[in-house]
Amino acid sequence: MPNQQRSTLTRKRFSSPSDYDVVFHNDDFTTMEFVVKVLRHVFFIPAEDAVDIMLTVHNSGSAVVGTYPFDIARSKAQAAMRMARAEGFPLNVTIEEKSLPF
Repeated sequence: MPNQQRSTLTRKRFSSPSDYDVVFHNDDFTTMEFVVKVLRHVFFIPAEDAVDIMLTVHNSGSAVVGTYPFDIARSKAQAAMRMARAEGFPLNVTIEEKSLPF
């Protein structure tokens, strides 16, 4: 009898990539006007919404400015911080994995 091999199919579950929040953190040196400028130019947020987000950062200490796949979140955070450093501001931008709503 020939050597019989059993073929088994393995199903792999691929989950969709996680989303990441881009978070701005308040500091005592970065101007409100500059934060609005970054929100408009890097994140394409309309002026009125950018002012609202900036005020949330100022009053609460931090705010989520957008949620993106990892590569885009990282790219936008880096662009915002490069823009800030070029102007001499210590703006801190982090990315945080968005938690599942369970």
